[in-house]
Amino acid sequence: MTLPSKDDILSQLSREEKAQLCSGKDFWHLHGLARFGLQEIMVTDGPHGLRKQQGEADHVGLNESVPATCFPTASALAATWNKELLREVGEALGRECRAENVSVLLGPGVNIKRHPHGGRNFEYFSEDPYLSGVMARQWISGVQSQGVGTSLKHYAANNHEYCRMVVDVVMDERTLREIYLPAFEIAVTGAQPWTVMCAYNKLNGTYLAEHEQLLGDILEREWGFEGLVVTDWGANNDRVRGLKAGQALEMPASGEPGVAIILEALEEGRLTEAELDHSVGKVLDLIIKGREAQQCTEEADMEAHHRLARRAAAEACVLLKNDGPCLPITDGQSIAVLGALAQQTRYQGVGSSQIIPYKLEQPLEEFQRAFGAERVSFSEGYSLAGELTAAQVEEALRVAQAAEVVVLVAGLTPDLESEGFDREHMNLPAQQLALIDALAPVHHKLVVVLQNGAPVALPFADKVPAILEAYLGGQAGASALVDILSGAANPGGKLAETFPLRQSDVASDAWFPGASRQSQYRENIWVGYRYFDTAQVPVAFPFGHGLSYTSFEYSDLQCTGAGGEGGALVLGESDTIDVSFDISNTGAIAGAEVAQLYVGQLEPSVHRPVRELKGFEKVFLQPGETRKVTLQLKWRDFAWWSVADSRWVVESGQYRIHAAASVADVRLEALVDIDGGAAANRIADNCSLAPDPAGFSDSAFARLLGGAIPEAVPVFPIHTNSMLGEIKHSWLGRKIVSGIKKKIAEDFGSGMSAGEIRMLETIVEEMPLRNLVMMSQGQMSMKTLWRLVHVMNGNYLKAITGAPVTAR
Repeated sequence: MTLPSKDDILSQLSREEKAQLCSGKDFWHLHGLARFGLQEIMVTDGPHGLRKQQGEADHVGLNESVPATCFPTASALAATWNKELLREVGEALGRECRAENVSVLLGPGVNIKRHPHGGRNFEYFSEDPYLSGVMARQWISGVQSQGVGTSLKHYAANNHEYCRMVVDVVMDERTLREIYLPAFEIAVTGAQPWTVMCAYNKLNGTYLAEHEQLLGDILEREWGFEGLVVTDWGANNDRVRGLKAGQALEMPASGEPGVAIILEALEEGRLTEAELDHSVGKVLDLIIKGREAQQCTEEADMEAHHRLARRAAAEACVLLKNDGPCLPITDGQSIAVLGALAQQTRYQGVGSSQIIPYKLEQPLEEFQRAFGAERVSFSEGYSLAGELTAAQVEEALRVAQAAEVVVLVAGLTPDLESEGFDREHMNLPAQQLALIDALAPVHHKLVVVLQNGAPVALPFADKVPAILEAYLGGQAGASALVDILSGAANPGGKLAETFPLRQSDVASDAWFPGASRQSQYRENIWVGYRYFDTAQVPVAFPFGHGLSYTSFEYSDLQCTGAGGEGGALVLGESDTIDVSFDISNTGAIAGAEVAQLYVGQLEPSVHRPVRELKGFEKVFLQPGETRKVTLQLKWRDFAWWSVADSRWVVESGQYRIHAAASVADVRLEALVDIDGGAAANRIADNCSLAPDPAGFSDSAFARLLGGAIPEAVPVFPIHTNSMLGEIKHSWLGRKIVSGIKKKIAEDFGSGMSAGEIRMLETIVEEMPLRNLVMMSQGQMSMKTLWRLVHVMNGNYLKAITGAPVTAR
């Protein structure tokens, strides 16, 4: 059947059909239009694997999904710093989507890691917007090369889990532009994802699902986004305001109530036909593009994807420390493997991204397979729950003392990091730390392997000779780990985030995550290494750090571009500067080095970081091989956001160009004069603070905002965006909450882990009342919800009339 054009279809649709298309058909499907030859298409969760549920749908990862390749999570993939690898992973994910007739994979996530405690940090790439954006661009390009769409998320400023569905992020304009938007911009302008998913939270008083500045002005008109904006599941607040702002698709299905709201707005003139058609046209575009995957009959090569997952997990391993050197393990050495995680590996996070792996490896089995069972002994050492016992210590010491190398697999358990809640501290589980202390007699031969999705405190770092950060390595993480420890693969991963010495050292710590209704981003631009490096705060391991079994030498840094008066390099908005340098492998084995390029202004008129990442390249070199690396710097790489001018500004003056092995390991430096068009030392607007948390005061934050700090929405009176945890003061509220918890217990049963239980309990407590209408699929009307709210507020007359309740 030949499809009519999108415009022809649009012209023949009734208002009811248009309104219906702006919401999902159910939890994972979009409506089809059979009379035009358009079948419904399916979207499903990612991003590190396909989570296609085959039974009843849920958005928290508990119901069964089809087996799929579980790749390393984003925190691990970012540590590879390998652009080509990210595209390969994306291509594999696209092929698996096609095999399962999934048209859109919901990922990647590019939210910035503002604080190590962010519960969903494992699902995001980096604390740095440039690295996050480049990795996302590659991942998206790979997936979409297979005719499968992606959903760049969560747009924007969704940087913690606590009360994420209602919290108002209060942030100044410069911080938004320099830290929290660039990753989205790089991915959108470089790869054009089919969809962008708006976040649950508010930004400066407006829900992201209806934020006209972010959805319309910036995303669509400034960046030229051609795709569709979809809500996160349950993120819709005001459907009409959302449509007018540029939000085209509400997910999941809101049923007839959602259609009625749109039709009523059209009748009353609050929504124009042109505004509705703009959104419907984007939905039609998505359905038409999604037909190819929906009709695909291909199969994916799962064994090839497993091999790719193993390579990705190996490249993600970051060798934090290797004194002696202790690693790699040499032929013939006896090995003691310790830790419950060696038998029950932690390979992915908890929540909507949980994958049912096609196959799953365990570290102990892979050690025995690689080194021979006769060379490998094992002791559980610690349990995943409960305190460390004397018997466990005695057994672990006995096994460890008899071996030549001791490998302890440690890490965070699912109840400590998950979607839905934030971490409470940076510590490893107490029983693991106690075991490491108890292993003091064998510290000289102890290798600590970490399985975690975000930085942890490492009080033992000075006591043990080797630490390997393996992150959450996916289904093939165990064999990849053995590849690294045995020397079959040379570690080439680098940290995409800073490992602080302690959480109190983080610039945002005093304001993270904030109150239930408001999160103040007082730290301004001082996120991650930008703060630690500029303020010279000591860290455990710096951004970009990672060791190798070989060594690399940098030489011959050259910066070339169009010359101007006095020898300055002229840099207009379309100009570039080429930065080149040589890297040599001066060791005895092949390996990879991640060359990092940083830029810093010498005398800026506003506070700026000492250096910021603006380029990188992963270079694979044989022993003795030298290769020239050439990276381009653009006008924007030298710019800061002027609030007064509402634009990017490049000040003329001197800049340092750094070629580095990490932000703290600068190998080469060049000082260049830049003619950027703006006068040097111009009168600065109040858009920055010095990197000193003591100065992040009320008055300083108000200056950044350009006015008084807004008041947070009060808890009382109850309204439609009140959280379920806030209504338990009334008998009706307690009845509603207990009924929902009972239904969830019936749906998911008793087989949940501690992490899953904690996640679900938190999600219920923090769910806004408005979501009850969506969850009911039309069985509860908005008017019924208004009546319930009035009863809980004691307004019984309004409850009888069903008077509207103002959402807040």
